[in-house]
Parts: sequence; C-alpha cells; structure tokens
Amino acid sequence: MELTTVWFALIAVLWIGYFVLEGFDFGVGVLSPILGKTEPERRAILRTIGPVWDGNEVWVLVAGGATFAAFPEWYATLFSGFYLALFLLLVALITRGVAIEYRNKRSSLAWRTRWDLLLAIASFVPALLWGVAFANIVAGVPIDAQKNYTGDLFTLLNPFGLLGGLTTLSLFLTHGLVFLALKTEGEIRERANRLVTPVGLVTAVIAVAFLAWANAQTGTAVSWVVAALAALAFVGGLAANRVKREGWAFIGSAVTIALAVVSLFTALFPDVMPSSTNPAYSLTTTNASSTEYTLTIMTVVAVIFTPIVLIYQGWTYYVFRKRVSVQRPAKS
Repeated sequence: MELTTVWFALIAVLWIGYFVLEGFDFGVGVLSPILGKTEPERRAILRTIGPVWDGNEVWVLVAGGATFAAFPEWYATLFSGFYLALFLLLVALITRGVAIEYRNKRSSLAWRTRWDLLLAIASFVPALLWGVAFANIVAGVPIDAQKNYTGDLFTLLNPFGLLGGLTTLSLFLTHGLVFLALKTEGEIRERANRLVTPVGLVTAVIAVAFLAWANAQTGTAVSWVVAALAALAFVGGLAANRVKREGWAFIGSAVTIALAVVSLFTALFPDVMPSSTNPAYSLTTTNASSTEYTLTIMTVVAVIFTPIVLIYQGWTYYVFRKRVSVQRPAKS
C-alpha cells in the first residue's frame, strides 16, 4: 500500500476519533439547558464531560496537522476556501471552552444561565458546520486549475450540504443523550433515556437519506456496505437503550458515527477534494500529497507516539468511569 493511501486512511481514523469523542461533547453541550431543569442538574451534566472534553478536542488539532503535513495542497485549498466557515467553527470552539470554564467563576444564577446558553449555541454551531463541510468535500466544490476554491460561504449552504449538517447535528444529539444515560443517575438519566428513541428515529431518517444521497453521487460497493452497517449499528444501539443496556447503546451510536465517516471517506477516495468545475482539477491523494520522505518520517513518528496518546486517553476515561449524580461528582 502506498504511503499516500496509508495517510488518507490515518486521517480518516483521526476524524473518526474526533467525531466519536467530541460528538457526545457537542450533544451534551446542546442538551445541557434542556435536560438540566435546575442549576445542580446542569452542573452535574457538565461534570460528565468536564474531565475529558479538552482531550477530545485534541483529535481535530492532530487531524488538521496531519492533513497539513501529509497533503499540503488539500490543506491549503480547504482552509483558504472554507475560511469563513472554519472561522465560525473556531469562534464556536473557543466560546465553548470559555463557557465550560467560566460558568462556575461566579455563583450568580443569571451568570451561569448566560454561559449555559452560550455553551449550547457554541456546541450547536460546530455540530452543524462539520457536517456541512464534509458533505461538500464529498460532493465536490468549485476548484479551478490552480487548485483554488472559487466559491463562497453560500456555495456550501446547498441542500446536500445542509442535509449533511443536520445529519451530524442529529447524530451528535443522539450520541450525547446515550452518553448522559450512561454517565448519570436519577432524573437526568431517566430524561435522557426517554428522549433517545424519538430523537434517534428522527436521526435515523436524516442519516439514511444523507448517506444514500452521498453514495448515490460518488459511492462504491464498499461505501454502500459500510453505510448499511452503520444503519444496523444505529438500530442496535436504539434497541439496547430500550432495554436499559446503556453501555451497548453507547457502543452502537459510537460505531454508527465511525462507520458513517468510513463510508464518506471510502466514497471520496482516491480524491481528497473533488472539483465540481472540472474533474481534472480535483485534488487526489497523489497530486495533493507531500514527498515520500516526509510521509515516511511522519509514519515513524505516528507509530511511536499514537499508542502512547491512546493509552493516556484510555486511562483518563477509566479514572472517570463512574456515574455522576446531582448529589456527588464522578469518582474513580
């Protein structure tokens, strides 16, 4: 296998890690003012992601850095063309981190309520925009012969792109509900469990429509099979939640997100950014990549440090594995 293909697959793995882990963070952020009826309940909800949200966010930084190093032409076209959308994403991610950290700096209920609202908005925006961005990447965007993006923000807000945004938003909301059912006790857990099925059914309709549309445009036999497996995993997760097997329900929603990303990357390959202007202008794993020497060094570094990072993050989740209640925080 060529190193360009290896790094295309590794970047897909990084996005899987980001969407699976940060996905429930986004869901919890949006749901916090809805499921938390009182200040102690909202505080308990945020404690479920408090020890891990910043570590989860690192995955997107690594994905961006890997794209820059392995496929600089892809990075340049993507970040220059999607500049305004990515700027909005960055502002939302910064606001989200500030809201989590600042809400407890004062005991005023009004102060905390305002930060909770900002947290919900700042979680909603990236949950929507990531889907819009990836939908457009898979479908193709206007790129000229000089590898420059020739559209604007409104070019991305097409029906397919918006459906992609609704897909990630609804998937993350369901993932967040399942996570809260797994990580909380008492009334919060019951509320989350009650919402999983209705929200999940809406999510299933949206996600199936999006994956079918995406694969109908650029899909392969493999991407269709993976999309079908994602649908089966989602149904299995909803069924597990119905019988209060929250751990299996969480695995089901996590596997669904992972397989959905695999389906999109499989449909995309060997392109990394198709051109809707002229297929000859498309960026591929070959014409957008770094030199073989650069990819070789990156591969050695990844082999050494990736297991260390995974072990550390796994240890963090193990330490904070217990449920959270309104009366007490999670303990190891």
